[in-house]
Amino acid sequence: MTIDKNKVSWTSAMRSNLGNVRKVNEDSVLVHASENLWVVADGMGGHDAGDVASKQITTALSTLKLSDSFTDNIDLLEDTLLQVNQQLIDYAQQKFPGRTVGSTVVLMYAQHEFGACMWAGDSRLYRWRADSLEQLTNDHSQVAALLESGLIESAEAEDHPASNIITRAVGAADSLQLDVRAIEVAAGDVYLLCSDGLYNEVDNVTIAEQLQGATLEQAADRLVASCLAGKAQDNVSLIIIKPEVVAPDE
Repeated sequence: MTIDKNKVSWTSAMRSNLGNVRKVNEDSVLVHASENLWVVADGMGGHDAGDVASKQITTALSTLKLSDSFTDNIDLLEDTLLQVNQQLIDYAQQKFPGRTVGSTVVLMYAQHEFGACMWAGDSRLYRWRADSLEQLTNDHSQVAALLESGLIESAEAEDHPASNIITRAVGAADSLQLDVRAIEVAAGDVYLLCSDGLYNEVDNVTIAEQLQGATLEQAADRLVASCLAGKAQDNVSLIIIKPEVVAPDE
């Protein structure tokens, strides 16, 4: 069932964990509750590079005050990420000549019964709806491109030598291309933003199981625990988001 305009509120739970191997958390997460904006960014480049990149993204987005115009807000979000892209390029040239200081990003923004996701890289947005888990983003990665072209099968993707190579990131190139997807929100939806440290550790069946029949806080804890019970070689970051129908007298 779709949600009537002006009759939806949002709740969320976020987690960001070092994992079992890394010494630095290069992920950054943002819950900008007043603006219905949620962000996961996964930095690359090591300490003072990847963590700086992801934090620059969430810091810039955290200062935004959005308007009543959905399309204007999408433009503002995109313009902000383009500005951060240039800032990170300048930072890399000053501090780390010859190195890339960059970060993936995936964000979800909601206004009334509509939403949008915007992304670059391989951090993802999933939606649980009608007993089905759907990935709403497509990875900007070398392996994803090989899969799409039919050069490899899905069974080859997990352990492929290029599995850690992404083809888009904020700060990685002078020209940043962001993908945007519109979303029509429905009652009962659950959305999951995450870095690759989650989905590389737990499969879709586990993700779907943990998103059902639990509070958002419980689901977030269980997903992180599932990762930490394995190798958890990467940082693990996630935000679980749910729309709630508001009664007329509220």
